[in-house]
Amino acid sequence: MNRREFITRAVPATTLPFLLNGYALKAYGSSPIIDALTSAAFSTNRIFVLVQLVGGNDGLNTVIPLDRYSSLSAARSNILIPSTKVLGLTAATGLHPAMTGLQSLYNNGQLLVIQSVSYPNPNFSHFRATDIWLTATDANVIGNTGWLGRYLDQDFPGYPGAYPTPAVPDPLALQISSVVTPGLQGPAISMGMAVTNPNATYFLPGGSDTPPATPAGHEIAFIRQVAQATQTYTTSIKTAASKGKNLSTLYPAAGQNSLADQLKIVAQLIAGGLQTRIYVVNIGGFDTHSAQVTATDTTLGAHATLLGKLSLGITAFEDDLRLLGAQDRVLGMTFSEFGRRIVSNASGGTDHGTAEPVIMFGSKVNAGIMGTSPVLPATPTVNDNIPLQYDFRSVYASILKDWFGASPTELQIAITGTITSPLTSSVVSSGAIAGVGSGGNQPKEYSLEQNYPNPFNPSTVIRYELPDGVNVRIDVYNSLGERVATLVDGPQGAGTHEVNFNGGSLASGMYLYRLKAGSYQETKRMLLLK
Repeated sequence: MNRREFITRAVPATTLPFLLNGYALKAYGSSPIIDALTSAAFSTNRIFVLVQLVGGNDGLNTVIPLDRYSSLSAARSNILIPSTKVLGLTAATGLHPAMTGLQSLYNNGQLLVIQSVSYPNPNFSHFRATDIWLTATDANVIGNTGWLGRYLDQDFPGYPGAYPTPAVPDPLALQISSVVTPGLQGPAISMGMAVTNPNATYFLPGGSDTPPATPAGHEIAFIRQVAQATQTYTTSIKTAASKGKNLSTLYPAAGQNSLADQLKIVAQLIAGGLQTRIYVVNIGGFDTHSAQVTATDTTLGAHATLLGKLSLGITAFEDDLRLLGAQDRVLGMTFSEFGRRIVSNASGGTDHGTAEPVIMFGSKVNAGIMGTSPVLPATPTVNDNIPLQYDFRSVYASILKDWFGASPTELQIAITGTITSPLTSSVVSSGAIAGVGSGGNQPKEYSLEQNYPNPFNPSTVIRYELPDGVNVRIDVYNSLGERVATLVDGPQGAGTHEVNFNGGSLASGMYLYRLKAGSYQETKRMLLLK
């Protein structure tokens, strides 16, 4: 049995849910949809929240094409939202009347709607379509790693045995759920924590005996490393949960809206100082083959209830982040495994379709409507689907590149296949794109640039930007997490600064350098090659 097979069988047994506000919390050090974003755990204090709408959301009744309303009426008269009830965003586009909160976010410049997102040769199976979205492969390719997993794998060599470290003290990603999606499977292991409650006992703590010098003994030693890291992560999560306090009064009572409950936990952990960069939450019930609306009012029904919960959950979360002073650090995205057919069925519902609207939210999104309203045939049939405008992988690529500053090489590894329908612009506002300066003499936000040259021998320059005067500290760590140098320690004024690092007395290898400026922290890697 090789290590991958052993881990696949053994490690899930160590994944026990940690209960926070009644929700099972699972921690991952690396994973597919988590992995990619956690390259952010190294290089930025930015956070990404992925919201999965499980079941296949009806996009045409979510983001309503007012400029195609006559065609929409002909295609789905039994579930049609009256035009007078649609919440207008633009003259051409509106939202379902249950989504008043998201309309307010749009009006405040905190919402981006990306029209008709899918991929070539789409699949209509819930399971296969979900796999495609989470592994970011072509439709005819079976992937065994996720897009974020491939990205993160490049940035965290030696995980999990070499972690946590002073630079990376917390889980790389958290899924607030009792179910692990394929998107959270790393290249070799799903990093699960072994905690059930504050007094949890670990299922595989490892023991104190020395494992035998055999292949099985080596695997046992590896599993013990995972368990030890998990115990540390459990402590950091509970510490953050005890420190963090939600400030928004918009959240509904616990148990009324599962998505809002999950996002409330995310905000609590952010408020408590947890340095986790990727959070995954979900809301189910979107497989609306029948009774999508009520017989007497098409603005009500199962779908309206779900969209109302989605809108309220995100709105309360954004309000909480604003009150916590963290809204500029968080970017969110919704997705479902597919949209629904253009034509409704006789049961007052919709069947599996293809393209769907993706909604991005946060104070730093490139707010507005990207793309045109879906093209609808004049005489639609039950087999008609919404044509593709944008490949979902180009959305992922923009998140990695523009929010987290991924390099071209990292993008090539994380995003696979052929993208024939890329985005026309970034999902992030121009002033917030990673690595883009303000164009003036004084920076608009804190940033830490990649050292140059890199690799280096023996000296390299580290450049960073400060929008305000603040106490600054820059430390250098080796791959064991040991501090080997302090380059800056004291107050500095606003502006662009540089500091030289000489590694002449150090061994070749990977090093981390961390900028701490007030409450801001950012860490990057550099390679000393002699």
